[in-house]
Amino acid sequence: MIYIEYSFTIEPPQPATDILIAELGEVGFESFVETETGLLAYIQERDWKETILNNISILDHPDIDFAWSHTKIQQQNWNAEWEKNFRPIKVGSRCMVRAPFHPTEDIEYDIVIEPKMSFGTGHHETTHMMLQHILDTDFAGKSVLDMGCGTGVLAILAKMKGATSVHAIDVDEWCFLNTQENIERNGCNDIVVAIGDKKVLAGKNYDVILANINRNILLEDIPTYAQSLNPGGILFLSGFYLEDLDAISSKCATCGLEYEKKLEKNNWVSAKYVN
Repeated sequence: MIYIEYSFTIEPPQPATDILIAELGEVGFESFVETETGLLAYIQERDWKETILNNISILDHPDIDFAWSHTKIQQQNWNAEWEKNFRPIKVGSRCMVRAPFHPTEDIEYDIVIEPKMSFGTGHHETTHMMLQHILDTDFAGKSVLDMGCGTGVLAILAKMKGATSVHAIDVDEWCFLNTQENIERNGCNDIVVAIGDKKVLAGKNYDVILANINRNILLEDIPTYAQSLNPGGILFLSGFYLEDLDAISSKCATCGLEYEKKLEKNNWVSAKYVN
């Protein structure tokens, strides 16, 4: 699998970097690494075209300076890249997400993730908030879906917190393979991983659904999530900005889901809805 790497320099870096990540995600970029000067972004060569950045509106902002270049890289080059930038993170005092080469600590939930080309290390605000929601929720005996699983980190924490049945689904084969590696690495081998989109959910029901994707996909898929929730079920959503919350909540309401609360970090939001 061959990827195209874009290297962006951004001044000032925030909130432009977060907005750029969101816009790039909508046109097919899969993975991002924030650097001291900006951002590295990756897209599969099969999904790339010369005009891929033409509709990225943040690049035309008059008060932000952008410069970028792109190059073709082989998949195996990624390991060295993320190792240079991946630092262990803590979510509160109970959970740490680290790479295999980081030392372990005495902590309740120690999650070892080798992200490679997959999104979801806990560094991005959306993943961090979703992990926080999981920590604050009782998962004992629950059936759980991690939709758009990326590295599988959300599914892994749900399993560690006592979920009895966990499914992890992603449209990307690399995420599928990476999640399999990470669930084995964390001793969560009974998590079921699959490739696919919302069509995979036909006939399946869950007590909790976790979906950290992006605004447009969420708005399209919320009706399917609602149909897949058991009575009294919980839906956690993230991957969108505060200004998108009304649209997300309105879509949930039309599907019989009640807004309960949100977490907010750097204008990113993660919201909880109940069936």
